[in-house]
Amino acid sequence: MNPSNNAERPEPDAILLEIADYVLSRGIESREAYDTARLCLMDSLACMMLALNFPACTKLLGPVVPGAEMKGGARVPGTRFELDPVQAAFNIGALVRWLDYNDTWLAAEWGHPSDNLGAILACADYVGRNPKSETRNPSAEAANPTPDTRRPTPDTRSTPDTRNTKPDTRFAVRDVLTAMIKAHEIQGVIALENAFNRVGLDHVLLVRIASTAVAAAMLGGSRQQVVDALSNAWVDGAALRTYRHAPNAGSRKSWAAGDATSRAVRLALIALAGEGGYPSALSAKTWGFYDVLFKGQRLAMARPLGSYVMEHVLFKVSYPAEFHAQTAVECAVALHPRVADRLQQVERIVIETQEPAVRIIDKTGPLNNPADRDHCIQYMVAVPLIHGTLAAEHYEDAAARDPRIDELRRKMQVIENPRYSSDYLDPEKRSIANAVQIFFADGSASERVEVEYPIGHRRRRAESVPLLWDKFRAALATRFDAKRSGSIVALFDDAEKLDAMPVSELMTLLVE
Repeated sequence: MNPSNNAERPEPDAILLEIADYVLSRGIESREAYDTARLCLMDSLACMMLALNFPACTKLLGPVVPGAEMKGGARVPGTRFELDPVQAAFNIGALVRWLDYNDTWLAAEWGHPSDNLGAILACADYVGRNPKSETRNPSAEAANPTPDTRRPTPDTRSTPDTRNTKPDTRFAVRDVLTAMIKAHEIQGVIALENAFNRVGLDHVLLVRIASTAVAAAMLGGSRQQVVDALSNAWVDGAALRTYRHAPNAGSRKSWAAGDATSRAVRLALIALAGEGGYPSALSAKTWGFYDVLFKGQRLAMARPLGSYVMEHVLFKVSYPAEFHAQTAVECAVALHPRVADRLQQVERIVIETQEPAVRIIDKTGPLNNPADRDHCIQYMVAVPLIHGTLAAEHYEDAAARDPRIDELRRKMQVIENPRYSSDYLDPEKRSIANAVQIFFADGSASERVEVEYPIGHRRRRAESVPLLWDKFRAALATRFDAKRSGSIVALFDDAEKLDAMPVSELMTLLVE
């Protein structure tokens, strides 16, 4: 008998069960994780406000077709849109990600864990505005109380086969922070030892997986329903990475996260409607994810799911740039005063970097659009050498016409420093180092400027927090008047008040 013809359903793949149990039952005990999650929420909102200033982004916002809004639906910060939670997740996810300015996770696979906020905020606001829908509060803090838990939360552990319903539940911001910690953890822990990029798949796959898990839990799913939704998320396969690389780099990389979070909410909703899943979606011989898309490899979970990723997440504090180049930008900013009046005398620029940067963002030739430019290490070094800073506007066509940028790019040599590559992979270091040195036609040279840990790294957290607040204030000022901006800043400065606030009330503050 051909075993592949055996129609007997196996037990669900272990990773599906592990993730489902984590999102439904695991309490979060880490004060550091919650403190960092508040910064992450604040920073993600800043990214959204800044993205709204770019027409290439705003043209994609709103309902799928004109007029298809939903009164009482989930809202999109910085806009007047009220949408079904699937489309709201796309809008929020696209805004968070658009400028490549939100948090980052670098491991065997990399990505941007706050991309999951699209699903989390959309579900939380939708539930809060439609309290009679079947939902439950996903927080399990009551099962593992911590010193910094400031409000009682009911134990809402799921049973294997019964939907957990709590018709009048509203999510507080504390619950959003819990969901963020868990989404960060799912995405980041899977990424630690599983390199989807090495087989040509895009890391946004893990956004869909993490968002599906937390969305299914937030919307009231049982253990079985969360497993079913997750299995469908794996069955969806993965996007190709081609839109992040030459010669095809384009703006899809800025809305791919929105697409992933919206798909996650859809899969969660249909699971709760009774749509079944596929227990061996990963491991099925011939037809499962492993055999079809992962070259027969099995996923390795490097550590138990807890709060590690949120505690160690990397913030993009000062520069909207692909993270492997963040320290190169810092080097260029430091060199600007020494070279700004000698740009015409530059003969050669040497950039030492890590292997992933060489593979992902080392580009020569014409750059076709902002998405191409913010993934080119030469461009990201040239601009601050000229201007002393790097902003999202520098990737736009008008700024890119400056002939000095391409002139400097042509003089750049990007080389891998083996120590940087080794330290990048070392779990005790996790550095993202770059060094830049400039050589002039008269034979002189600048000093070699090296930065190993970027601003926003956990090792520089204390230094970066005041700058994150500056970023938040400046971003709010682009959308709201001083009074509204001040109220929002004051709210985020009061952790206890923020944690207890219903999400629907926070969203009211954030919409036009």
